[in-house]
Amino acid sequence: MAAPRDAAALLGLYEQLYAITGGRLSPLVGASLERLGYDAAYRLEPSGPPLAAPVWEDALTLVRSADGDLRLDAVAPVTLDVGAAGKGLLVDLVGELLLEHGVADPVVDASGDLRAWGGTGIRVALQNPANASKAIGVVELAEGRALCASALDRRRWGEGLHHIVDAVTGRPVDEGVIGTFAVADSALVADGAATALFLADPHAIGDRLGVEWVRMFANGSIESSADWKGELFR
Repeated sequence: MAAPRDAAALLGLYEQLYAITGGRLSPLVGASLERLGYDAAYRLEPSGPPLAAPVWEDALTLVRSADGDLRLDAVAPVTLDVGAAGKGLLVDLVGELLLEHGVADPVVDASGDLRAWGGTGIRVALQNPANASKAIGVVELAEGRALCASALDRRRWGEGLHHIVDAVTGRPVDEGVIGTFAVADSALVADGAATALFLADPHAIGDRLGVEWVRMFANGSIESSADWKGELFR
């Protein structure tokens, strides 16, 4: 199947995230989410036990041509879900479109995914995932830098049911992290990293993808990368 030109960057990032997380973050998790009730119809009711996602190497091959076209070859039908990074890509595309049309220093805010062009910069609060009326810190964005956040208090539809699913088990993650923040040179990378921070060693993610990061745990503790340039209210 031929893929849109924009898919090359998106699925290329997913290849990296899949490797960094040991297969726990995968675009093949669509059927796992459907099983849990998070489907196109928003049934929000599990239809059976958790379903692990197919192993990427066994189910899907990305074939790239010399001119940059991408084709997806699947052994059998698969349900793709690119929610871990797709909105970040959209933020980048909207910002690039605004720049092409002469908009000076645009800021694109897609509710949790934010990118600011221009040198003036904006100051952004990091919403506390345990109390939406409070912040756990602030960070400044400028020169095209992006901030993306992810939290377990969003898109939750039942006890232990939320949208961040471990592709290896098919179960929503439950390892103490309740919120993540990532800053990168693109919203695509920051968005993917914010999700991956629930599933793998944060230092490996930061080093491999070149992101600054913050994680908050259910016990209220906060950890951050050594290069985090924002302010944290510890």
